[in-house]
Amino acid sequence: MRNIFLLFFAYLPLVMCSQKPDNLKDKFANYFLIGATINQEDYQIIDKDNKVLKIVSEDFNSVTPENSMKWMHSHPEYSKFTFSNAQKITDFAKENDMFLLGHTLVWHNQVPEYVSDIKDKIKFDLHIKNHIFQLVTRFKGKVDMWDVVNEALNDDGTLRETVFLDMMGESYIEKAFQYANDFDPNVELAYNDYNLYKPNKRAGAIRIINSLKEKGIRIDAVGIQAHWDLHFPSIKEIEQTIIDLAETGVDVMITELDITVIPNPYELAGIAREEFKKFEGDKKWDPYQGGIPDNVQKKLTKRYRDIFELFVKHHDKISRVTFWGTTDKYTWRNQNPINNRADYPLLFDREYNKKPAYYELLDIDLSEKN
Repeated sequence: MRNIFLLFFAYLPLVMCSQKPDNLKDKFANYFLIGATINQEDYQIIDKDNKVLKIVSEDFNSVTPENSMKWMHSHPEYSKFTFSNAQKITDFAKENDMFLLGHTLVWHNQVPEYVSDIKDKIKFDLHIKNHIFQLVTRFKGKVDMWDVVNEALNDDGTLRETVFLDMMGESYIEKAFQYANDFDPNVELAYNDYNLYKPNKRAGAIRIINSLKEKGIRIDAVGIQAHWDLHFPSIKEIEQTIIDLAETGVDVMITELDITVIPNPYELAGIAREEFKKFEGDKKWDPYQGGIPDNVQKKLTKRYRDIFELFVKHHDKISRVTFWGTTDKYTWRNQNPINNRADYPLLFDREYNKKPAYYELLDIDLSEKN
């Protein structure tokens, strides 16, 4: 009998090792964090949708407030701060032992109008400093990383014209990072942007990173926003982006990952975004209200596998991969850039079911990639 028990326990580790992970965070545990966002402002997910919270807690080990820490929600009036929604997400993250990304301290979008009304440059600088102070100290020891500056670049690599650039000049970026570091020397600090697969824009991001480092201002990571589609950017372009950014010496993160499967009106030359409203209800721009076709689902599944195989290949450079959302039901893509469309960019469908792409990621062979 004793020999039978010894044989059983000797065999047990082999059985356990052969068991495949049944969730994303365990699947990629030795490679990078797997993150998702929670949208509290539009859908009150923390308060109303336990199904989403269950998905997030079971499959992800990193979480980002989709809107709650953005300026218009956290600092809606000159002397008024509102942290209740951000605090709910923070509490959820800590209860589930998750990495918490603070998003974002300085961004030109979703900024209240009063910010542009501050015409004195000294007062403007002090207001930015106080904004960063309030958020960083409020969540000190809870937020693990801040997106300090978000989307500061044009596609040609030049700095975007914003109220921050107008009032503070190019130094607004270094000041934002310095202020964040001063108020919490232990939190990680990142720059985040989209379209970094474009060489000129990527070069601009590299200039920002190198300039900060040359001036002795801490930056720990750079985020590659990944609002991509079924074909673009190419795997080669994504790979070159990862390699080039990693050469700066900071961690690379894949942020805001979703893969749209419906037409993109930005491809139309000479059409301003304000004109997209005329496309609402047009089946040409919203072809899948009745559900995603099987052939498109297969393309989405393959696209996600190809992308994740690339991430695994470069896991020595990548510290985190975050999906922008959790289920197709709540994705921002349904309302952007055209309202009331049906998109299918994520790994969970509108009924909270795991899509084929989810299982495809679990099926990736990692045995030769360590």
